[in-house]
Amino acid sequence: MECDTKTRKNSSLCNGQRLIISTALSSTADKTSFAYISARDRWPIIITGAIDDVHRAVSETTDEDKREEGKRIVEELAKLKYELQHDRKLSPLPEDGQPDIAGYNKELEQLGTPSWFDVPWLYAECYLYRRVATSFSLSSQWKSYDVFGRQKMSTFRSSRPAVLELANRYHELISQMGKKSDKSEEEVNTAEKILFMEMCEICLWGNATDLSLLTSLTYEDIQKLQGSEARKASEKNIIVNDLEKAYDVLKKAKKDGKKDRQVDIVLDNAGFELYVDLILAGFLLSAGLATNIILHPKSIPWFVSDVVPADFAALLNALASPQAFYSTPSDDEKNAGTTPEPLSQKEIDELSFLFQNWSGFHAEGQLMLRSNRFWTEGGSFWRLPTAAPRLHEDLKESELVIFKGDLNYRKLTGDGMWDPTTPFTKAIGPLGPGSGVNVLALRTCKADVVVGLKEGEDEKLRAMEEGGGDSGARKWAWSGKWAVVSFSPGK
Repeated sequence: MECDTKTRKNSSLCNGQRLIISTALSSTADKTSFAYISARDRWPIIITGAIDDVHRAVSETTDEDKREEGKRIVEELAKLKYELQHDRKLSPLPEDGQPDIAGYNKELEQLGTPSWFDVPWLYAECYLYRRVATSFSLSSQWKSYDVFGRQKMSTFRSSRPAVLELANRYHELISQMGKKSDKSEEEVNTAEKILFMEMCEICLWGNATDLSLLTSLTYEDIQKLQGSEARKASEKNIIVNDLEKAYDVLKKAKKDGKKDRQVDIVLDNAGFELYVDLILAGFLLSAGLATNIILHPKSIPWFVSDVVPADFAALLNALASPQAFYSTPSDDEKNAGTTPEPLSQKEIDELSFLFQNWSGFHAEGQLMLRSNRFWTEGGSFWRLPTAAPRLHEDLKESELVIFKGDLNYRKLTGDGMWDPTTPFTKAIGPLGPGSGVNVLALRTCKADVVVGLKEGEDEKLRAMEEGGGDSGARKWAWSGKWAVVSFSPGK
């Protein structure tokens, strides 16, 4: 997997083939970049949170061997934090039996054993989480422990109002879709297209979603939403929007009568974001825009909140027993002496409907999880065709591969400091036109790299308040306020 992260040459070997990213890579050495801010400010806080979580877990166990091993993990994490904050050199990852370790260490060697504040951001950030993972994988009692798991489910629980609201709207939608026969083909198609756009926008914004978008889900009212103020307001911060192109791909495959129409979703965050990803998956299957959905989680705890297979199970378990999940006081609520409001019977019924609907798709093989270690390797997706050829072939079977979130976007574009007017199709290199993969990236901007903008758009955004101005920093792209939805036809 030793490919494409060397800043100085911007090229490296990947299984004997040289891949060249024709731009500098985002580096922690650039003090005007979010890479530097991340290394200096964010990463120490994340490691501290992991230390606190393990310390708490150690205090909760009575197994003496597990306690001692947990204390050693805390020491290792503290050592990592010290090395980072004191700009020490990155050390080779210890072997934990997984094949990706050799690739990480080979790449580290190619980079010339860099220090934390002079290293390509993408590699360093992946290395950070992979190193955290080795502290657990090399243990005997903590192998399956998710150091970020506690906060993932806590965040989902705190999203209760939005979860309930969306469950109600989804149930209405599925009911309406069962009554399509009394509508004209034009009415159905118009509604279906608008719903596709809105479902994707909900997935795009995640927790920031304005659920007022889905004011009503009757076919008549859906059509009125087209061009409405609600849609215009939701779209004004999407500075690249290729959703219509992606919809046309799915609609054509359906119209052409293709029997198997697969959609893949390369997941980002667990909790509410995974919940809305499943809402999208359920809609695509119910509308016949896809016949099966493959969800791609991470194999190990990753970037704090990324989905691992256990998060999918935890979410379904919460929906299967919603009253217990939402009404049982958390530790914080117990300490504060508060009790959450019980769910009403209607709310229980709505969540039970979701559980039955999604479990049914899962049981029929229409909704599946498929892990692959490639997603937690250290470099960009430019290496996919050579580093993971079987996965590449699998993705070619898909009508559309949806990549969720900022990290996947950075990996697609090689985390290069591209001119922002560079076409997305060029910036994703070997996954662009001719790759056999139709790519759709749904991304709120939380890093410097951005492509596909109109001439002058970057300058306009920099000139706005908190946009970066003349500082040399593209600060507007750090906050998650702006988004890009970029499509590349690979077939």
